Amino acid sequence: MQGNSYSQSKTPTMSTNGFSTEDDSRSGHDQVCCLIDNGEKCQRQAGNASYSKRIQNQARKLKLTRDEMSPHIYICDYHKMMIQNIRTKRKRKDSEDEGGFQDGEEELIEIDFYQMPVNTLRRYKRHYKLNTRPGLSKSQLADAVSGHFKTIPVIEKDTLQMFFYTTKTKRFESKDNTP
Repeated sequence: MQGNSYSQSKTPTMSTNGFSTEDDSRSGHDQVCCLIDNGEKCQRQAGNASYSKRIQNQARKLKLTRDEMSPHIYICDYHKMMIQNIRTKRKRKDSEDEGGFQDGEEELIEIDFYQMPVNTLRRYKRHYKLNTRPGLSKSQLADAVSGHFKTIPVIEKDTLQMFFYTTKTKRFESKDNTP
């Protein structure tokens, strides 16, 4: 025998799922991120998140581009978090360039309304009687709910007291109702 009856040429041909070969689809742990960050190729290990048309605008804002020479479309967890954070990031009244928080300020926790089911967003809209036009898309509805949510005043001390009271009383009620 003079060798194998098949050849193992690895000429990259891009398929619809972003893999150049069948081997690439199996060995995700060997792949590096397919993004170029400020002109430099990212060398972090690629995760399971992929670069798609859906995130192109957010990536562009962060000066991230896809490396066209990369045989796959998977991005690292670092860039995934950067892209997710830009969706929910809200401009604060004071500049972030000042470094850290002002005295007495705490970090604001952002809720990603884009990840919530449409039914939950509709229930929120109905409960608070938000005035919106009919037939909103999920992202438009999430924007409306997010905008309203940020305007709700919260007194943390009262909220915590009510939470503890409710938890205690509900726990005792459920014990009393059990046969």
